[in-house]
Amino acid sequence: MSTSISTNDAAIHGLMAEFDSAQELLDAAHKAHEAGYQKVEAYSPFPVEGLAEAIGFHKNRVPLVVLIGGLIGGISAYAMQYWVAVITYPVNVGGRPFHSWPSFIIVTFELTILFGGLASAIGMIALNGLPMPYHPVFNVAEFAKASDNKFFLVVESSDPNFDAARTHSFLSGLGPRMIAEVPS
Repeated sequence: MSTSISTNDAAIHGLMAEFDSAQELLDAAHKAHEAGYQKVEAYSPFPVEGLAEAIGFHKNRVPLVVLIGGLIGGISAYAMQYWVAVITYPVNVGGRPFHSWPSFIIVTFELTILFGGLASAIGMIALNGLPMPYHPVFNVAEFAKASDNKFFLVVESSDPNFDAARTHSFLSGLGPRMIAEVPS
């Protein structure tokens, strides 16, 4: 196991531990969360069931963004049709009233779905912080294996419980393949 410790906590982004399997990463994430670490990130080549909960990630704002997008789409579609059919260009077709809401439903439904779908794509990208051309973990050479077959757990130095020596000792107790500093 290779290790290196700096004495200046502010000069590093955090400490990274490498694991060989998804189960080892999941166990380490649970232990880190139980130890009180709050700013923990996990990286794996594929989704790991329960990993988000293990590191304490519970917030998900994408459904709210989709709801707001859908409401904006539905309201704007109905308002546009009302404005055209009742206010700007009222045409009496077959004796129907100008505000014939049943004829407005199809376009309203379609724009609700369109705006909700666009809001979900844009919201997911924005809330994930993408595009992200640079992240401090890219400075660790071993991290290149994250997309192949390795699993990584990073405890960030901005965590209130972070102390380089104590955190390194804690991560060593989890049985990682290696521990490395993540420079800022």
